[in-house]
Amino acid sequence: MSLLISDAWADAAPAAPAVGPAGAIAQMLPFIAIFVLFYFMLIRPQMKRAKELRKMIESLAKNDEVVTSGGLLGKITDLDESFITVEIAEGVRVKIQKNSVTSLVPKGTAKS
Repeated sequence: MSLLISDAWADAAPAAPAVGPAGAIAQMLPFIAIFVLFYFMLIRPQMKRAKELRKMIESLAKNDEVVTSGGLLGKITDLDESFITVEIAEGVRVKIQKNSVTSLVPKGTAKS
């Protein structure tokens, strides 16, 4: 049987191309470009929004009208270190965390 079928010999594997310092940088360039793109389109704008929100929360004062993350609209009647009291209707007051305030609205918005 071995007369009809010859033995198969594998060829030697080709040598791997040598990658020098310039080739390594060229291979990393797409990853660096993607990171820079993510930074300017996602990370940086989110950091800016967080900074503006933190500044807005620090500047809250009595009689400011606010909207909370739960959708409540009301006027601030009392401030604490980490809590505020918001009047959402005549005689109805709720105590919430300062961090749950999402935006300030113009005065008179709560009445309309």
